[in-house]
Amino acid sequence: MPAILAEALARHFPPDIRAVDGIDLSVPEGEIFGFLGPNGSGKTTTVRMLTTLLRPTSGRAEVGGLDVARQAAKVRRQIGVALQEAGLDEIATGRELLHLQARLYGVESMRIRNRVDYLLKIVDLEEAADRWVKTYSGGMKRRLDLAAALVHQPKIVFLDEPTTGLDPIGREVIWRYVKRLNAEEGVTVFLTTQYMEEADRLAGDVAIVDHGRIVARGSPEELKASIGTDVVTVRVPGGAEEAARAEDALRQMDGASDIRSVEDSVVIYIREGSTAIPDIVLRLSDASITVREVRLARPTLDDVFLQKTGHHIESGEAPVPESAGTR
Repeated sequence: MPAILAEALARHFPPDIRAVDGIDLSVPEGEIFGFLGPNGSGKTTTVRMLTTLLRPTSGRAEVGGLDVARQAAKVRRQIGVALQEAGLDEIATGRELLHLQARLYGVESMRIRNRVDYLLKIVDLEEAADRWVKTYSGGMKRRLDLAAALVHQPKIVFLDEPTTGLDPIGREVIWRYVKRLNAEEGVTVFLTTQYMEEADRLAGDVAIVDHGRIVARGSPEELKASIGTDVVTVRVPGGAEEAARAEDALRQMDGASDIRSVEDSVVIYIREGSTAIPDIVLRLSDASITVREVRLARPTLDDVFLQKTGHHIESGEAPVPESAGTR
């Protein structure tokens, strides 16, 4: 039985917003699963349905073998959830907050102290445990929220963009804790993120989502290998109009599997990219197009997303309004 299962899961908002539009998922136990997409793609709406905070419009989902609509109370007892906005009492200490969370989840009194001490050590908050939460930095609050989601030893944890707003060092710290918890406690982690590196570093399996639909799925390496080419990015002056001209000038290139203009650049997916660069520059010169910069790289998850959707994760279309419940 998978830890998380969704079949044709959908959530629509009036008048015609399809925030989640028929998602199928099967996440095995003990896996870190990455749900990767830009703001407005339906990631948070999906998490809210899987964690019983929002009823599906149609389709079905099970978490831990329990139906999220018909057995919501039982689902909540089995999962841990850390949403984007941490709901922490700022005039409690970190230790007090974890003790309260443990009591609310019915953890046996004799086990609470050991469990809280263990989690404070895991998330490196031992020295700050008896300080008020309002004195914590943003990264410390995220780590405390993660500990609170784990205090009752759930086997399935949902982390909704856990590193949003953190600096690179803060992200690294959270990534280390997530990996450790997965390895030491066998926790299944459902991780939503808009950061490609986060999905690449943490997840064994990734679903790329856009406009409420999954557009690609596989391990990070499988997804990148599916492109099968190098990626040459040529930046030109003149913005999107000049980039569109560059795309037309390169359209008939031999060996190019795909060519797309994006903002002020044209992206060419081509085998042996290093040997193709002189031809690319020559063709653009013949078309009287100035080359500002040329970059050669192996494919990234953003290249997979671009190929599937026509736009980058970072520059996706405007998000659905927050009132509609997506993120």
